[in-house]
Amino acid sequence: MGAGPGVAPFSPAPKLPASWERVVLPVDKPKGWSSFDVIRRLRRLLRIKKMGHAGTLDPMATGLLIVLIGKATKLQDGYMGQPKSYTGTLRLGATTPSYDAESEVTERRDWQHLTEAQIRTASNGFLGEIEQRPPMYSAIKIGGERLYKKARRGETVERPLRRVTITRFEITEIDGPDVSFVVDCSKGTYIRSLAHDLGQHLGVGAHLTSLRRTAIGDHSVAQAWTLEALATALDQNPST
Repeated sequence: MGAGPGVAPFSPAPKLPASWERVVLPVDKPKGWSSFDVIRRLRRLLRIKKMGHAGTLDPMATGLLIVLIGKATKLQDGYMGQPKSYTGTLRLGATTPSYDAESEVTERRDWQHLTEAQIRTASNGFLGEIEQRPPMYSAIKIGGERLYKKARRGETVERPLRRVTITRFEITEIDGPDVSFVVDCSKGTYIRSLAHDLGQHLGVGAHLTSLRRTAIGDHSVAQAWTLEALATALDQNPST
């Protein structure tokens, strides 16, 4: 899905649109920022309130966040439904409650008996349509409350399985317990759950240590604005 009729196509070129009335803005989210932190920053930079994003990224993750501005907010459902691509790294032999490095390791197991062939074969088993259980540390609501709020109180509740599709799960490097990968997947996929489930399948546990979203549909992070570059461009073009 492209930008759609009437939507200004955007790339990190010096030229800014004449109007922000209807714009799809690809942003390269920095590490440590929530997706809404990016929205708050853009609202201050652009002095525009009506905007949203099409697909949350966890604070630990970096990469492509599609921001919809003005009348483009009506396109949210279409962008949310597009396939996504990621690169990342998981660590074998260590499990965390959040399935990533945002929480402390609660269990360690020996991983050194695993061979490269075993790891690659296991990853291939997740290709196609699979069932996945969302992490307790997620924004899904159960009983009217976000799961991560329950998790922070030490609660655990049953999370319904969801069907997602993994079209690519390629192991690109294995460096001791650290396994780097590329994933192409459908909407609704939790890469943290994929890392956790791979570790469980291998019998040693695992958690996600880094994640970068590289594409949403035909939008690539290579054409995304950094917040610094956008702020500089706006300073140089105050009339936009």
